[in-house]
Amino acid sequence: MSLLTAPPVTRSLGSSGIGISPIAWGMWRLAEGGRSAGEAARLVHAALDAGITLLDTADIYGFDGQAGFGDAEALLGEVLAAEPGLRGRMVLATKGGIRPPLPYDQSPEYIAQAIDDSLRRLRVDTIDLWQVHRPDILAHPQEVARALENAVSTGKVRALGVSNFTQAQTEALSHFLGQPIATTQPEISPLRIEPFENGELDQAMRMGMTPLAWSPLGGGRLLSPQTPRDKAVAAELDRVAQEQGVGRSVAAYGWLIAHPAGIVPIVGSQSADRIAEAARALAMRWTRQDWYAVLVAARGERLP
Repeated sequence: MSLLTAPPVTRSLGSSGIGISPIAWGMWRLAEGGRSAGEAARLVHAALDAGITLLDTADIYGFDGQAGFGDAEALLGEVLAAEPGLRGRMVLATKGGIRPPLPYDQSPEYIAQAIDDSLRRLRVDTIDLWQVHRPDILAHPQEVARALENAVSTGKVRALGVSNFTQAQTEALSHFLGQPIATTQPEISPLRIEPFENGELDQAMRMGMTPLAWSPLGGGRLLSPQTPRDKAVAAELDRVAQEQGVGRSVAAYGWLIAHPAGIVPIVGSQSADRIAEAARALAMRWTRQDWYAVLVAARGERLP
């Protein structure tokens, strides 16, 4: 049986011209447990040494409901200050626009402040990809667009993305932007398959956006499945994983990567070994039958 097309060695970050790895590492738990800069550096090296070049963080990462806003960025900033050479090996992505306790703010003033604050915490001059973390319903997309364009024109940001936007919200922002939106970041996993069928990934392909998949392991449910549906999906992933000599999590990443939209799964592990292991997904090859078997298990019914 013929195999689906193998993933490329590198992907383009939308139409920005920025090359990235087909898999990313996310840092939403980087600052937890009082992790030191040395320990954080070990994780950064694990990702880069495995060929994972897209590193994704956010200003809200580290916030526990009362304190810690910006802690993940600040910790990564310590790593970059100690080893400046690491900056040139990575594509640095962050997000902003969540402002506790409002909760969302994409006013032009706050976007400018959020980007400046991220640059300061990260100790860098430029952010490769800045993403609006969650949409602010009270912000007009034209005002958001102007603020984002200003960040690009001043050299603070290279490319722009959205996260958790509806298709209509993405279209509205794109209408007012003078440059393409490079990325969209929805939740996608073998347990969260709605983007395959609701038009989100079709929109990404039509608009040339790279989909960055957060929670690609279903919030950890794939590793400890409890429901009949979750167990069925895990079983299909295990079958393919065993045939190719990898673990279930690697198969889940590989399943996403095989989609023609060029999905980039964001690995959330804060274990150096697990980060390095995730890169094995790039060597997986899927048949159409095996790929659809996972989708059918997730649907819980046959395809029409």
